[in-house]
Amino acid sequence: MKKVFALMIAAAGAISVNAQQQGPQPAEAETISKVIRFKETDHDFGKIPYGKPAEFSLAMTNISSDSVTIEDVKVGCGCTTPKWKPGPYAPGQDFDITIGFNGYTDGPFNKVVTLYFKGGLSQVIKFHGETFKAPADAAPANDAVSQLKQGGN
Repeated sequence: MKKVFALMIAAAGAISVNAQQQGPQPAEAETISKVIRFKETDHDFGKIPYGKPAEFSLAMTNISSDSVTIEDVKVGCGCTTPKWKPGPYAPGQDFDITIGFNGYTDGPFNKVVTLYFKGGLSQVIKFHGETFKAPADAAPANDAVSQLKQGGN
């Protein structure tokens, strides 16, 4: 039993020494902020009517020296619909995607859309706001209407 325990300690020590002796790690992967400038990453819809679709255009600029390609756009729920083209987008080129929201969330909402670019880059875009329901009787009653003459001048 002592031999097994000693062997386990020796193996753990060898593994930790080997891990410390590895060479330099690869350079940090390129970050999205060095490739694409986003006009905004958190859009505020403000107050919108319940059930009324709304959308916004997410403006971006390729600030790198290479072309950029969108590989995929994933939404957080079925209430969000993105409209986008993969590209490629040349260096210095402005481009956008349209993010739509169906408005069928009652009250405050916070949603996310994740953009995936070629080369393993991604960006989470947030949007938020609040829906409101119009009262069933939106206009106040007007008793004077019943006093108007019927069918005449």
